[in-house]
Amino acid sequence: MKLIKYLIVSTALASSVVLLNACSSVTDPAETYKGETPNQIFQRGEDALRDKSYSEAVKRFEALEVQYPLEHNTQTAELHIIYAYYMTQDYTSAEAAAERYIHSYPTSPHIDYAYFMLGLSNYYQNLGIFERFFTIDLATRDLTQVKKSFEDFSTIVRLYPNSPYAPAAHQYMIYLRNVLADHELQVAKYYYGRKAYVAAADRANVVVQSYQGATAVPEALVMMAKSYRALHLTQLENDSVKVLRYNYPNSSYLNEVS
Repeated sequence: MKLIKYLIVSTALASSVVLLNACSSVTDPAETYKGETPNQIFQRGEDALRDKSYSEAVKRFEALEVQYPLEHNTQTAELHIIYAYYMTQDYTSAEAAAERYIHSYPTSPHIDYAYFMLGLSNYYQNLGIFERFFTIDLATRDLTQVKKSFEDFSTIVRLYPNSPYAPAAHQYMIYLRNVLADHELQVAKYYYGRKAYVAAADRANVVVQSYQGATAVPEALVMMAKSYRALHLTQLENDSVKVLRYNYPNSSYLNEVS
């Protein structure tokens, strides 16, 4: 019994020592590089970035941000932090850093870059590790982050049309528009399959009204027509078919409502 008690006490003491050592090894950013000038912290942070030592780069740039918030390189350092987090696939931190930059420097000439990185970070947060490498159907997932990403890219196209990031943002918008439209269509089909025809028509209508030009629109119009038919709303059914026939005269989906 004495031996067991000794082992318990010894283990507890050892754990306490480890915990104390761990706590003593943690230093705040203001202390880590206090022997370096602001320029040295920044330049060595950029060296780390070039060497793909992203964790070291983040530490240095965050130290600069804490110690010298008014230093002329600090604003650039905050942009680098976004990139470094993104490159380590820490998309949540990259999103937070981008939002902080946008809030802190709303008139920055690099605000378009911050929005672009925000859009990418929100987009990739919706993908799991395996899904980044294999084809998946995003339309079947929760698309909260994708919707935010769409809005981020939309902001670039709308407010900064001459930005070098605008063409890429526009392409992302087209892709995400189709994903979001497909998602709404999947929901409409789900409701239709359970004979919830009002809900099915409403969700299909979201596709038509909110995602014009999406590849899912013709099928959404068919879903509206079928739902209205099931509800005996003949005029609305006919209107849906007319819109389909007028805008997509060669669509194979016309056969489903003829």
